[in-house]
Amino acid sequence: MQINIYYGGRGFIEDPTIYVINKITEVLNELRVNVVRYNLYEEKNGITMLPKTLKEADGVILATTVEWMGIGGFMQQFLDACWLYGDKEHLSKLYMMPVVTASAYGEREAELTLIKSWEILGGIPYEGISAYVEDHVDFETNLSYAQIIEKKAENFYKVVNKKAKILPTSNSVIKKNLLKANALELTPQESEQLSIYVSDDAYVKKQKEDIEELTQLFKGMLGNQEEGTNEEFAKNFKDSFYPINEFIASYAITISDLNKTFVVEVNGDDLKCFYGEKNDADVIAKTTYDVMNKLTNGRMTFQRAFMSGELTAKGNFKILRTFDQVFRFKTL
Repeated sequence: MQINIYYGGRGFIEDPTIYVINKITEVLNELRVNVVRYNLYEEKNGITMLPKTLKEADGVILATTVEWMGIGGFMQQFLDACWLYGDKEHLSKLYMMPVVTASAYGEREAELTLIKSWEILGGIPYEGISAYVEDHVDFETNLSYAQIIEKKAENFYKVVNKKAKILPTSNSVIKKNLLKANALELTPQESEQLSIYVSDDAYVKKQKEDIEELTQLFKGMLGNQEEGTNEEFAKNFKDSFYPINEFIASYAITISDLNKTFVVEVNGDDLKCFYGEKNDADVIAKTTYDVMNKLTNGRMTFQRAFMSGELTAKGNFKILRTFDQVFRFKTL
């Protein structure tokens, strides 16, 4: 039989959780159990690969320390990795005993978090050890506490050895009915391979570079598309331009979708169309790309867009009304 211990504390000498798992290890060794301990703070760069170590275990002890609140970052990362990359079929057969000590409030809540997490993962939780420790020396020298810990370790050994049945819980139902869609549908081999990739810094760096390269590529494609739209608007304006003698006007039309301003300058027979800024334009308008497209394709007039509220404008309204005379867009 093999029991794996995953310690999620920070490894301080005075951490009472270390005393508890050492005491449990002594008892299990006397019962000829192979105990393998993983200190998560030492394995922090490879936590995503640790779920594969569960395959060798018959039982698991999750041990952590509450320093101010919660089960700690290392333990949370390990549980996340189990959810993402663990062999769910094997997890469903694994018994787990939580061990939590706290120098602050919250040891019961942390123990309950470990139990709930293991149930949602599909495993089998067993009653654990949780204790508030004000003075670690008093705690470690108390013989009564030592006997309680030893008894808990013996009971856990019996449960794992006999494969004792545990009554079903609602958390297991939640996993089946609600969380199934969010889980990665991977084989155990694929999950293990994925965990290796995630923990490989070189691989992750290469993936980020590839994503950045694709991002730049799509930005370039989008830029080309916008450039085509820009040229299309300018071409439509030039093709539909009917100059009026001595008519001088300027229009600044902000297209909110593109976050750009299309400027039209008319000076007799001369017409200029470009994207830019012109705060002193005779008419300053604002509309959407869709409305601008309708205008240049002859499906809507400037005056109608203004009256319907699809286009807002301010400035010289005489010049605004002249827009539809100067630009007679053909219906496409």
